[in-house]
Amino acid sequence: MSSPKPRVGEKISPFALSLADGSGTVTVGEEKDRWTMLFVYRGRHCPRCKKFLNKLNAALADWTDLLDVVVVSADTQVKAQADKKEFGWDFDLCYGLTEEQMRALGLYVSDPLSEAETTERFAEPGAFALRPDGTLMLVDISNGPAARPDLDDLLDGMRFNIKNDRPVRGTA
Repeated sequence: MSSPKPRVGEKISPFALSLADGSGTVTVGEEKDRWTMLFVYRGRHCPRCKKFLNKLNAALADWTDLLDVVVVSADTQVKAQADKKEFGWDFDLCYGLTEEQMRALGLYVSDPLSEAETTERFAEPGAFALRPDGTLMLVDISNGPAARPDLDDLLDGMRFNIKNDRPVRGTA
């Protein structure tokens, strides 16, 4: 079951996410100097997520030249740290996304198919672009691991949107 979609063109309620490396938190939705791209992934159990996030990490310098990148799952800190160590990711990796936060973002929430997959509910993938004032500009939500935005196309589109101060679309 999905949650109500967040409304593009409106500010989201800021929420803090804990960094996997234990260095503190990142607050998504607060006013700041730069745009933010938030990527939600399913968690350590998902090989498609690793493939997607490895591509993101390979192009991270291009992304961070333009905006801040935050990646989060509902995983525990131990699982998130294991992913960061195994894959050498350089982006801000966060953990502990709550079901309330998942639903506030309009994400699909899944129960595990077995304990071999994971033991807790988790969010299906999502990507959210936020303007510096915390306004939601772009939303891409999937109900499963196979549907993801093409990172090159997404980055190209974000460059265009930011450079040309494009209005939010899909508000009707």
